[in-house]
Formats: sequence, structure tokens, C-alpha cells
Amino acid sequence: MAKRDFYEVLGVGRNADDREIKRAYRKLAKKYHPDTNPGDKQAEQKFKEVTEAYNVLNDSEKKKLYDQFGMAAFEDGFGTGNQSDFYGGSGGQSRDSGFGGFDFGQDRNGTYREYHFENGDMGDIFGDIFGNMFHGEAGGFSGEGFGSRRSGFQDGFGRSARSGRGSDLQSEVSVSFEDAVFGCERMLQLSSGESGEKIQKLQVHIPAGIEDGKSIRLKGKGNSGYGGGPAGDLLLKIHVEPKAGWERKGVDIYTTAEIPFITAVLGGEEKFSTLYGDVMCKIPAGTQSGGKIRLRGKGAPSLKNPSVRGDQYVTIRIQVPKTVSPEAAEKLKEYDRAMKRGYSGKRGSAA
Repeated sequence: MAKRDFYEVLGVGRNADDREIKRAYRKLAKKYHPDTNPGDKQAEQKFKEVTEAYNVLNDSEKKKLYDQFGMAAFEDGFGTGNQSDFYGGSGGQSRDSGFGGFDFGQDRNGTYREYHFENGDMGDIFGDIFGNMFHGEAGGFSGEGFGSRRSGFQDGFGRSARSGRGSDLQSEVSVSFEDAVFGCERMLQLSSGESGEKIQKLQVHIPAGIEDGKSIRLKGKGNSGYGGGPAGDLLLKIHVEPKAGWERKGVDIYTTAEIPFITAVLGGEEKFSTLYGDVMCKIPAGTQSGGKIRLRGKGAPSLKNPSVRGDQYVTIRIQVPKTVSPEAAEKLKEYDRAMKRGYSGKRGSAA
């Protein structure tokens, strides 16, 4: 079967630069790698295909030949030598690879075929692709074969593994608006993402002042290290549940409250709710709807310094009575007439 165009395989244009080619390969290699698709023959075949394409397009000389002659440049007998041995052929190692190969089955002649990474940057590529897959350390593959000093192997498969830190775990927990302000304790049961099996039970302290979307790092509560190395950490992301009528911005809290019309006009005292209990507050005469009253120290504590607290800002809404008695209506009319007389008098004085 004819091979697909290498540019098409990687999903890049013929004018793609080295960075675009490498980026496309990283994405596809991660998607189709046999380690992430165990037993999936189709994914394995895709991985072979993208690796073959990358080996050509990432090598300036091979890319030049491919752009000029297509696949014919790598057929047996082309030019002055057998160009196909850059795939590994039956000899196992390429002439200039410097990198151990992977067993990907047989070629069209029934002989053992390997694919080799030749440009010395595959450790970076696979480190970026798989991250902590190999015992929590970046690497796992390198230009030295399975022997990166950061991987779980040394100089191939036959030697002992070095120690290394375990990979981090990530989890999430929801807390109420009040618990985020005052802090709380939470019992967590962490489970394996694949099997759902419970792997550990932890009591976690949620610090006072935590904000929505922030994460807590729990040292040593991640995956176990290897070769005697330390365990990774648990990164716990906090979701703060909303509280109707309450909003938080940093350490400050914002609420709304209604006050009677007469209190807004003449002033007085009103009771407001805070997270620390109800408080009485003086309302100045002539308070307008939409105005704000500041309640000092009634906000959330600072995460860095719990002794420092923000403020609560109460936005005022004025209650307008839906119905009034005839006597009250007459008083309001009298008030309106008095206000108009006062306004007219001021205008006359100004004239």
C-alpha cells in the first residue's frame, strides 16, 4: 500500500518550519504512543507512521530529498546507496542515529524493522509529551536511548533504576462561602482514576481566607517515589460555593440591604447581617439608593496574615411603600409642597 504524504501525516503544510513540525509530532506521538494505547494496533500503526514522517521532515537532508523526489528517494537502489536503512532495516541500528530503536514488527520483506530517532532531541520531545509518566520525572526517553539520567532506566533496559521523586496528584474539593472565609477541615478519599479504587484517606485543613480556584499543596501526599525517592505532592484545587446575595473580591465582601424610605430621608439606625453576626449601623440623613456603607473588619481574613481582615461593603436600596394610608399620603403631599417652596425660595434668592 502506498505511503501517505509525510506532510499530510503530521498535518502540516509544505512550508512548515522545524518548530511547527516538532510541535505537530509531539501532539500526535502523545496521542498514538503504544504506552498510552496498550493493545491498540491501529494506534500503534499510527505512531509508526507519524514517527517515520518526523524522522524524514525533521532531518534537513532527508527533507530536501523527500521534497524533491518523494518516497522514491528512500526506495532501495535510489542514488548511490540504500537510503532505506535510515529506518533501521534488518540491521537494527541506523548508520547515524545514535539512538536505540523500538520494535515495531516487520517490514514489507518480512524482516525485523526498527524506527530510530536520529537528531538528539527526542529526550526533550518525549519528556514534554509524557512528563511524569515514567516515575514522575520528566524524561523517560533521551538521545542516549532509555538511559536519560532523569528517567527510570539507565543505559538500556538491563540496569538498575535510580531513585526519583514520585509524580504529583491533583484533586478538587468544594467548600461553602463561610468555610472559605473561616477555614475548615475536610476528609478526602482519593481514588484511582482508572479503577475507582480508593487509594488513600486524608484529613485536610482548608486555611481561612482561601479563594475560589486557588490550590493547596500537600507535601508528600502524591504518588510514591521509586528507588527510595520521595513521594510527590497532592495539589488540591478549591471551589468555593456561591452564597446568594454575597460576593467576595479578595478580602472584601459585598452585600445589599434595604432600608425604609423614612430612614433614608431622616437618618437613623439599621441592622445589617455580616458573617460575624448582626451589627447596628448609623444611617446618615439623605442616604441615596445605591450608596454604600462600609463595615470595617467584617470581610475575609488575609490568607497570608489571618489577623488582617478586609471590609464589608453594603449597597443600600430604599424601600418604597406600595400602599400608604390617606393620612400618610397627605403628609407626603405636604412634604412635597414644602420641598417645592424651599426650592423656589432658593431660586428667587439666587436671582
